[in-house]
Amino acid sequence: MAHVRSTDGTSRPLEVGRSLFDTADDLKLQVPTSCLRNGYCHECVVEIRAGMDSLGPRTEAEAFLRDPYRLACQARVVQTDEEIIFEPLRRSPKILSEGRRRAVRLDPVVTRRGDDILYDGEVIDRFRGHVLGLAIDLGTTTIAMDLLDLETGESLSVTGFENPQRFGGSDVMNRISYDGGANHGELQKSLVTALNRHIADLGERFGFARQEIYEITVAGNSTMRDLLFRLDVQPIGTRPYKSTIEQAFLDGDRTSTAYTDKSRRLGIRCNIQTRVYGLPLIASHVGADTAADLVACDMMSADSDDVVMLVDVGTNTEVVIAGRGRMLTASSPAGPAFEGGLVRYGIPGYEGAIESVHIEADGTFRCAVIGDVAPVGICGSGLVDLLAELRRTGVMSERGAMQTGAEGAVRNAHITVVPDPTDPDKGITFSAEDASHLAQAKAANYCGQYLLLKEFGIDPADVSKLYLAGGFANYINVANAIAVGFLAPVPAERIVKVGNAAMQGAREILLDRQRRAELEILCQHVTHVELETKPDFFDAFVDGCMFDPMPTRILG
Repeated sequence: MAHVRSTDGTSRPLEVGRSLFDTADDLKLQVPTSCLRNGYCHECVVEIRAGMDSLGPRTEAEAFLRDPYRLACQARVVQTDEEIIFEPLRRSPKILSEGRRRAVRLDPVVTRRGDDILYDGEVIDRFRGHVLGLAIDLGTTTIAMDLLDLETGESLSVTGFENPQRFGGSDVMNRISYDGGANHGELQKSLVTALNRHIADLGERFGFARQEIYEITVAGNSTMRDLLFRLDVQPIGTRPYKSTIEQAFLDGDRTSTAYTDKSRRLGIRCNIQTRVYGLPLIASHVGADTAADLVACDMMSADSDDVVMLVDVGTNTEVVIAGRGRMLTASSPAGPAFEGGLVRYGIPGYEGAIESVHIEADGTFRCAVIGDVAPVGICGSGLVDLLAELRRTGVMSERGAMQTGAEGAVRNAHITVVPDPTDPDKGITFSAEDASHLAQAKAANYCGQYLLLKEFGIDPADVSKLYLAGGFANYINVANAIAVGFLAPVPAERIVKVGNAAMQGAREILLDRQRRAELEILCQHVTHVELETKPDFFDAFVDGCMFDPMPTRILG
């Protein structure tokens, strides 16, 4: 009998009827999923190196894939006379690791006095040649690390890589569920393994010992941060969506929602005395990454008469509005539609992803592709462009319906974005169903901005500065995003893309203890708005599902 084998050499006999995902479980091979293996999330793509004929035909859920790729949950063994070799799809994400670099006051918690290394004045080690720290932006999809010299404030290396926890799902709710099951602890283990590997690589490249890293600061949403610290994340997934740390703070058992532990207890291989500092959480799903954004964007005070707004776009979109003595925040569960899920040809920002789209006067699509290679799908910034262009040219209605009268634009209710020269029925397409999924994701972003502006009592024109944070927001065409209601219609000259602000905030907190203390106090005075409790939430969501701009007048 032939075997099914992964490219790392592990194998087992073929069994008719079993899926490659079942086999991956047997081989202890981690394959990502967040749709319970039903073919919806497009995460479990595997490359078939040999034995494609031993698998059954593609299901409808796999129609977007071409050889040699299959979905592990859909590909089932139908015969056992030919060996199958496969591996999970290894993709290189376009990672945004930089924010707006600026001068930072150098006052770290870790200092050197002669040959003594001190943590907050306490001697913890003898000088080994370097005094180093790590600032980490722990994103749901990607992770960025900055290695810093704590004596000079100099950044030695910024590293970005895919979050290895994707096998537990693409969004925080799926990871909360995964960590609450039989595989509790595996997400933390996979993360620490990746961190240790990259720390070791940095040591080899720059000639330092891991014991010379004395402090790590971590920015991440409430779930990602607490998973690293081995805290129970189940309460974050159910109402009232409070971290155990936030709840302890509200009960008076803690003085801050920041959290510190020793790296040794977490499994991170640094100095035995290294502390890991998790930036404070604000409220519910508005976590330490948003807190870091506030540092990087100088939103540490609400005393100004000017009103500034922050929008950090992701599977959860966080919004903050500050000024006139108030600071409000809200979180919107946008879901994965703009990050590669639910849309048939939607993929994250990997090589081969269409990242921008323009429809020419003759109806042809002009696309820019990450890596300048043949396109395999469309990432979030490309989807925003596509929606705006379809509306501009009249090919799609404000409700997402395809206008079949547009000459040559529609084939069987699907828009062909990139045709397949060998088969007119194949290629990269976009459908009304795809538009429906994007409409709901966009509506969540819309509600977060619209309802928070309304709660604050201002119109978009009253915002003096709108900061767009995060990798997705960094690459979107702002005019197109406003045109389809993805962003509030703040005047374009007031909109500033700040890149990976969470990374910059974690960096500044590592280098300046005073900023750290100020941030812990600030987070206790931010008012969290629960959008779903607002009486006009449903009406706003319905309006947000339309591919039209947000009203310029919100207050009526």
